[in-house]
Amino acid sequence: MFKIVRVYFNGRPRTLKKGLTLEEAQAHCSNPESSSKTCQGSKAKARTKRMGMWFDCYDDLFPRK
Repeated sequence: MFKIVRVYFNGRPRTLKKGLTLEEAQAHCSNPESSSKTCQGSKAKARTKRMGMWFDCYDDLFPRK
């Protein structure tokens, strides 16, 4: 299981979604709307203006030891 984390360059990371498969997490992060550098939507552009640069990544919820 994986989670999506939004990382802000000028702030704290924020968990957006939990319980995704690897394929779902990869699909989310492959979307151009998952980064301030490639987003085109008005909400994402407003977020960038308000919060600064950001990107979404995924992380394993239960890392193996």
